[in-house]
Amino acid sequence: MSVRLSRRVQRVSLSANAAAKSRATELRDAGRDILDLTTGEPDFDTPEHIKQAAYKAIDGGATKYTPTPA
Repeated sequence: MSVRLSRRVQRVSLSANAAAKSRATELRDAGRDILDLTTGEPDFDTPEHIKQAAYKAIDGGATKYTPTPA
């Protein structure tokens, strides 16, 4: 089964951060010494005061998207 994607979907490109991550991976795979500061998971849990602030914001209804440029 073949899936056809619309032209609009075919024009979607990587975000700048995802593109930088991809390039860092390519360079590392090519043997370059790369310090990749793009994406990843921290090696520590979210601090408790941040968790509590998030709970408070959710309970207060602060669950909307941020404004986008016009």
